[in-house]
Amino acid sequence: MQTVAACFDICQYPQVTTAPAPACCTPSAESLPGLDEDAATAAAAVLKALADPVRLRLYSRIAGAPEPVCVCDIDDVGVSQPTVSHHLRKLREAGLIDCERRGTWVYYWPVPDATAAARGIL
Repeated sequence: MQTVAACFDICQYPQVTTAPAPACCTPSAESLPGLDEDAATAAAAVLKALADPVRLRLYSRIAGAPEPVCVCDIDDVGVSQPTVSHHLRKLREAGLIDCERRGTWVYYWPVPDATAAARGIL
């Protein structure tokens, strides 16, 4: 069995050695688990939407509420109302929240299992 140093030298500097690449240099798909392309795209969309501090605060308030949250009840997130609307739209586009208009107000709630893709990699 080769040492880690020998594998490192052969794998990092193949032009220096004439020895064939050992098994440690050619990882198999089973030895390197990871996300497939669709799962990575879904997780990236969720993580990108939650990467903004204002969106993260909005999402945590909506997800932590026992019932749908009226947009009129969302205050004190440090930005103006048009900016809040922009961030809520981004959260909706990412599939994290959904909404319904009731008269002149819009109510928001979290989409069940919307963060499952991101939780899988965390």
